[in-house]
Amino acid sequence: MALPTALDPAALLQHALISRLKLRQLSLLQAIDRHRTLGRVAAEMQLSQPAITKALHEVEDIFGSQLFDRTSRGLVPTAAGDAALHCARRWLAELEATSRVLTSLEAGRSGRIRLGLTQQVPKQLMSAALTHLLDRSPRISVMVREGTTDELVAGLVARELDCAIGRSYDGDASGLVQEAIFEQEPCLVVGAKNVKRLSRVPLDWAKLAQLDWILPPPNTPMRRTYNAIFVGAGVQPPLPILETTAIRTMEMVLRQEPNAITIFARDVLADIEGAGHWAALPYRLSWNLPPVSFFMLKDLEPHPTVQSLRRVVVETAQRMMA
Repeated sequence: MALPTALDPAALLQHALISRLKLRQLSLLQAIDRHRTLGRVAAEMQLSQPAITKALHEVEDIFGSQLFDRTSRGLVPTAAGDAALHCARRWLAELEATSRVLTSLEAGRSGRIRLGLTQQVPKQLMSAALTHLLDRSPRISVMVREGTTDELVAGLVARELDCAIGRSYDGDASGLVQEAIFEQEPCLVVGAKNVKRLSRVPLDWAKLAQLDWILPPPNTPMRRTYNAIFVGAGVQPPLPILETTAIRTMEMVLRQEPNAITIFARDVLADIEGAGHWAALPYRLSWNLPPVSFFMLKDLEPHPTVQSLRRVVVETAQRMMA
């Protein structure tokens, strides 16, 4: 007598997804997550609300789970819904990237690369990366996105970026390769007209904490570093008057607020302080910023364009530190 064969639930679900799931159903999940009400989704997709309700039930049947809970805040993803949305974002991002690459090839380019940069990447490093990409022959299409390291890592994980230059990242970045390439010295930066007044006394973190701080957003590598410096000096980290990484915004506030202060990479400050609106206080800090690092998707590590860009960026960083 033949023994019964055990069925693998994951294999059954995978078969259902491959054989039944359609890309427009993934778009539907994203639309529901974006609007949180079926009425707004129906208006966006120009369908009736009953049709949208039926479509959602069909998707939930394919996934074999309830994907959204009805709450006072609208439709909220369940744990299964979060997993399905993660899948939807990645698949649709890959489809968008493929469309862009194919369009680029059709236009006579040799491909397309999506690069992320933080605001405090040194000018020399940024110039080397962009010159390498833009001077290639045959030419390549380049998309550049600026953001904090956390935002760039999220973009990489979501398959919206191919590689990035940012700060070293200490969070979960599975699927990514990260290589520290350049150390930067920090400096305290204030409005140029306030340097003399704010540097009359020796470096004192307790007194510095009382000034009007401009800091990066919470839970970014830079913000965690700055908080640790204050805590290490026995001082409560200051409550900032402004949280941003936008250089133009920082410059405006440093010019207008007499007690405004921030921390910047000394080499990046040298690139942008020519206008004379902000300047470094005459203190040498005893620590370095989180190193500038090169990030890439692990499965793109062998890609010739990514590899050549990484090589140029690493070699430029080595020359800058020599």
